Amino acid sequence: MLSAFMFCMTGDALAQAGSLKPDKLTCEYLVDPLGIDTKSPRLGWTLSSAERDQVQSAYEILVSDNPEDLQRQKGNVWATGKVSSARQNHIEYEGKALVPFTRYYWSVKVYDRTGVPSAWSAPAWFETAMLDATDWKAQWIGDGSLQPEKDEDRYQNDRMPLFAKEFTSAKQVASARLYISGLGYYEAYLNGEKVGDHVLDPGWTTCRKQVLYAVYDVTKMVTKGANVAGIMLGNGWWNPLPFKFFGRWDLRDYQQTGRPCVKAELHIRYADGSSQKIITDETWLTAPGPIIRNNVYLGEHYDARLEQPHWNTTRANKKRWKNAVNTEGPAGMLTAQMQPPIKVTKVIRPVKITEHKPGIFIADLGQNFAGVARLKVKGPAGTKITLRYGEALFEDGSLNMMTTVATQIKKGGIKGGPGAPETAWQEDSYTLKGEGTETWSPRFTFHGFRYVEISGWPGKPSVNDIEGLRMNSALPRNGDFACSNEMFNKLHDVIQWTFLSNVFSVQSDCPGREKMGYGADMVVSANAFMYNYDMANFYRKAVRDFANEQRPLGGITEIAPFTGIDDRGYGDLSGPLGWQLAFPYLQKQLYLFYGDRRVIEENYQAVQQQITFLQSQAKNNLFYWDISDHESIDPKPESLSASAFYYHHVMLAAEFAALLGKEEDHTKYSKLQEQIRRRIVQQFHVPGTGRFDIATQAAQLFALWYGLSPEKESSLNVLIQELERHKQHVSTGIFGTQMLFDVLRENDRNDIAFRVANQRDFPGWGSMLGKGATTLWETWRLPGTVYSLNHPMFGSLDEWFYRSLLGINPAAPGFEKVIVKPQPAGDLTWAKGSYESVRGKITSDWKIEDGKFTLNVIIPANSTAEVWLPAKENASVSERGKAIAVQRYEKGYAVVNVGSGSYVFVIR
Repeated sequence: MLSAFMFCMTGDALAQAGSLKPDKLTCEYLVDPLGIDTKSPRLGWTLSSAERDQVQSAYEILVSDNPEDLQRQKGNVWATGKVSSARQNHIEYEGKALVPFTRYYWSVKVYDRTGVPSAWSAPAWFETAMLDATDWKAQWIGDGSLQPEKDEDRYQNDRMPLFAKEFTSAKQVASARLYISGLGYYEAYLNGEKVGDHVLDPGWTTCRKQVLYAVYDVTKMVTKGANVAGIMLGNGWWNPLPFKFFGRWDLRDYQQTGRPCVKAELHIRYADGSSQKIITDETWLTAPGPIIRNNVYLGEHYDARLEQPHWNTTRANKKRWKNAVNTEGPAGMLTAQMQPPIKVTKVIRPVKITEHKPGIFIADLGQNFAGVARLKVKGPAGTKITLRYGEALFEDGSLNMMTTVATQIKKGGIKGGPGAPETAWQEDSYTLKGEGTETWSPRFTFHGFRYVEISGWPGKPSVNDIEGLRMNSALPRNGDFACSNEMFNKLHDVIQWTFLSNVFSVQSDCPGREKMGYGADMVVSANAFMYNYDMANFYRKAVRDFANEQRPLGGITEIAPFTGIDDRGYGDLSGPLGWQLAFPYLQKQLYLFYGDRRVIEENYQAVQQQITFLQSQAKNNLFYWDISDHESIDPKPESLSASAFYYHHVMLAAEFAALLGKEEDHTKYSKLQEQIRRRIVQQFHVPGTGRFDIATQAAQLFALWYGLSPEKESSLNVLIQELERHKQHVSTGIFGTQMLFDVLRENDRNDIAFRVANQRDFPGWGSMLGKGATTLWETWRLPGTVYSLNHPMFGSLDEWFYRSLLGINPAAPGFEKVIVKPQPAGDLTWAKGSYESVRGKITSDWKIEDGKFTLNVIIPANSTAEVWLPAKENASVSERGKAIAVQRYEKGYAVVNVGSGSYVFVIR
């Protein structure tokens, strides 16, 4: 904990009137959100000030349903009055009941440390969508088609439906909103133009529990007179093929599925105050479209000869179209999509195209990523171009698709069931209509790839004829890092490509082979993700995904949404403990990084049920199997890791109970936590040696990371000896690698951490880069034809860049208090970067030059920091040229406490 003492820099002036200013107003973490469906949204803001040591002593909020009242400083739906509080986030709305489909305008005024008020902030707004299920008037509609009776027939052509509705708008439009959910995926159009820039919408959920809808502002798209709304559907996860994952699991056995369907409402408000609604019902018309097959894994096949000309405009001939059919649709509750939508975030041009064999071309895009290819082609009608995707090439230059085939379904190996392809390629195709230059990209699939094999092209494609469209959840960037080590800078960039390849509304393990939301991958990389991106709403969705999948007995699944995989689980289709851990762990990290208490409140009962289940499965407070430290080079400490994960679950339950003021529960879980700790020590600790279990790097790390060792120094020495035995290389897997850098940071052994991270040979990150990796691999070894070349789990290293090299660490929830403790190591001469917290930007920028260490620090208003400066006790410590009093010296650091502001420290 930080000391209450705040040292005042000499020469600081007292705050002047209006020195504290509210900025970046948010509602549910979003700036001016268009469609929210919570009746008690939470408001927040950042603060800025030119003065040091500024804090908020009070705030005042006004909320109005019209901008004129707000301009008159009147909150006609909520006026808090002056509230004495330093809170600036998660201020729960407590005004009049919100009305659906309404825009609310709000503003905030804050008071600084001396009570001087700011001006009112610039107005912000939030707009409600459906607040109750009864607010929906639309119906789920489909085209009336039925599923084939035989599984093998599901692999045949199945044209995706188009829907259209003509309507008249005879007045001046004041506003128009489209509320839509289409399953599996949809694209919406108004008068021939695509609505919005989302792709692969809506996000993947467990449809029997929850379905997401999006809201679009289409005011400028509605024209006076005749209009046409059009919708194109794809299968997505809602209408999967029946192939069996890894030859065992059929998604249909674990998820509600069905034929493509859509539910949508277009709300138009006119300038005269009247309104109009166009809803999906049986008056819509439908016809089959040009997408003849599509699947999330196997790709999309499009025949342009089957296009319906002008189908989404008033020019279309719809004589052969038929009426849509009302359908049951999914059972889940429709909720507003709050996580960032998936978008095309970058266009990538090929670095070269080679002709591997006559008529077979390989396009090298120079970068592994997730998305699709877009082609531009001219040729005769009926010409079929086939695209196959892969992450690597074989030695003969042909495409190696083996690391990305769906769930290892390969010829001569695992079989996918009746009708499934022998090898589950990532494959798209486009059949030309023969009308000049044609441009096309798949709509309802995505792939993981660097290389594209092109066959059937009329002539020879050039680098101008094909490009890659990188797609990912459009996460706002909130961190940056750079240092004097170019390999670390390259790794940081490679990690970002890896991370962005694996966020498609769920955080996946890989974007090609599996695409699923594995819990452990989130556990080990969550911190690294949160230092780089705003993950608040994304991880809130992930928590709900796991809650939606909670098993009847209380266990949490290995994957969410659940696909049936329960490797090394504990019955009732629950997952292994390290994968179950994602459910409570993400809640804890959301609280730590963003101060989000609500996510813990909402899921507390589910956590209790999970603990009850785990207690029923434990054997004398221990567990004996787990996937454990996946991809560890050393043998895995399976029972130790499983038991430590159990300990972690109960520890989090105890913390949540204390946070929520549930004293009886806190006592119960704390007691159980201690019982588990004692059993682990009894079972796995070798007294007098510091060794745990098999005493590998991972075994020692589990003991040290969880604070289980009664001989901490000895256990740390054993770990260091193991690292030395491996010549300062990792021998850990998914968990141990993330733990390693935490343990070395906490024990001020960043010298060792640097040597491990900086290795250029196997095993290590440098070895991957040396072999041409542009994203991180699933395994330390060259994956060959099995393991993914685009896997985020070893991206946990990026957390070390922020927490150890920059030294930015949360010391209180939401970074209300910060520890800035850069740990220079090796031959590093500088590092700089920042983290945009919910309270504002935190910056750390240091360099070693001419025998002195200089650290530039920026702490946002209303936060405090403990700054650790690497210095001996006889060193000169100054700030902006003036000597300062050091609060204390500890472990080779001079420690000072500061308030908000910008500082320049120099150590000589």
